Amino acid sequence: MSEMTVADATNRVYESLQADNEDLDLHIAALKSAIKHEGLKEVAFDPARIVQNNRSGRKLLQAYFRQRGVKVTFASS
Repeated sequence: MSEMTVADATNRVYESLQADNEDLDLHIAALKSAIKHEGLKEVAFDPARIVQNNRSGRKLLQAYFRQRGVKVTFASS
């Protein structure tokens, strides 16, 4: 099986967030692996695609991902 790209893994995370966080930890692990494979240090999320797009929601998402070893930034609109 080929490695998942960061874009694919990020899309799966968005889908999981929309589906009430179903299998979110599995998708975060896949994202972490894709980031490592592509040699990146962080991943940028589109704030418009996350469920709770306010400051506290973004900070909560960043903290949750940070605890799992993924640094998250948000793309400016």
